[in-house]
Amino acid sequence: MYIVQVASECAPVAKVGGLGDVIYGLSRELEVRGHCVEIILPKYDCMRYDQIWGLHEAYQDLWVPWFGGAIHCTVWCGWVHGQICFFIEPHSGENFFNRGHFYGALDDHMRFAFFSKAALQFLLVTNKRPDIIHCHDWETGLLPVMLYEMYAAQGMGDVRICYTIHNFKHQGIAGTNVLWATGLNRESYYFSYDRLQDNFNPLALNYMKGGIVYSNYVTTVSPHHAFEARHSDISCGLGHTLHVHQGKFSGILNGIDYSVWNPELDNYIPYHYDVTDLEGKELNKKALRDRLLLRDEDKPIVCYVGRLDDQKGVHLVHHAMYYALSRGAQFVLLGSATDNKINTWFWNEKHHLNENPDCHLELGYNEELAHLIYAGSDFIIVPSNYEPCGLTQMISLKYGTVPIVRGVGGLVSTVFDRDFDQNLPLEKRNGYVFYQTDKIAVDSAMDRALGLWYVYPEDFEQLRIQGMEYDYSWTIPGQEYIDVYNLIKA
Repeated sequence: MYIVQVASECAPVAKVGGLGDVIYGLSRELEVRGHCVEIILPKYDCMRYDQIWGLHEAYQDLWVPWFGGAIHCTVWCGWVHGQICFFIEPHSGENFFNRGHFYGALDDHMRFAFFSKAALQFLLVTNKRPDIIHCHDWETGLLPVMLYEMYAAQGMGDVRICYTIHNFKHQGIAGTNVLWATGLNRESYYFSYDRLQDNFNPLALNYMKGGIVYSNYVTTVSPHHAFEARHSDISCGLGHTLHVHQGKFSGILNGIDYSVWNPELDNYIPYHYDVTDLEGKELNKKALRDRLLLRDEDKPIVCYVGRLDDQKGVHLVHHAMYYALSRGAQFVLLGSATDNKINTWFWNEKHHLNENPDCHLELGYNEELAHLIYAGSDFIIVPSNYEPCGLTQMISLKYGTVPIVRGVGGLVSTVFDRDFDQNLPLEKRNGYVFYQTDKIAVDSAMDRALGLWYVYPEDFEQLRIQGMEYDYSWTIPGQEYIDVYNLIKA
């Protein structure tokens, strides 16, 4: 099959969060399986250009219709760690992608509407006719709309769309100007509840809703999150739309790239190890303590790696830190805050705990340190309020770091409680799960986890091994996406 991924991110060249990892990891898996995959991205000025090989102009005169005129674009081509990528660079006064950042501008809805239009126009004029266009999140939500309503009649009628929703919280809200900009035009037609009209604001258009309505198939990033989206407020108002289109909606668990996250060959950790020999993990634990100036004593290390925000259950992260210290454990945190109040809160905690030999807070993100934390820790806490898929718990399992998670989204699809999961035999369980959002629930799960480490060390080592034996690579999700592609192409 010929598959084109259209997205706003791709790791490591343009990465803000997990979306970038998914685009690269899935594309790589599809190519390994013999399919032809191309990726289309905006050409941001803030990309990691050092991660692109052979960047060159591939198409110099792409004219994209816009507001009754046209914007001139150059399309660049290069290879990102072996994956072929096309980068669209518009030359216009709007300066769409030369902002010094990926997201956060007041006109984001217009920037990414233009990108979606430009991607389709590029495919049209270069006679590229993929079997599948796989687009992602609200930024490309208008692409299925424009393909069906405009480009299908221009020779692209056989192209099929798979649309993946990574985060329902951000849906892409716009007014009538986007219709006139893209050439969709017909206001009364698109301001219909069955098409693009937002489910709760009759004066707004919803890009993500458009993606759901017009795509041939819609996925989200774990089976449990698909259930939550249908039956709870996690869908942020799109529950009815998903119900109407339930026949083409499902969840496919994300994978992780074991060429990057793998203690057997990780270049960021000083000692390699695998499930048959865990000596290297203990040496990495010592290296982590040395690097962060922690006390070198025989005690467990609990870690947190990720954003510090409400989605991630930041109040429970804070509580878990002090609970771990109260139980004689050490605590390591690596994360950056998305909110000024949270940032100030954790900087105050950092100063308060600066002299504590059992705690280290690293406020920011450091890729090298993240790998060492996974390799050197005994437990990771993931107390998210909601988590569509989650990568940290899957990474931690590979590194033999036992996850303690809240039972939501992809967390409950990947972590199985050692004590209470009745659906699996004991030898298949791999962590600890709690369900409430209060401190008592965290205390209970951490008490069971730390108790196993202190009192039954052999059982803890066995639990660690059981987690490492799980396969959360792209192998299974890759096949599931191919099955979706074949279904909608038939």
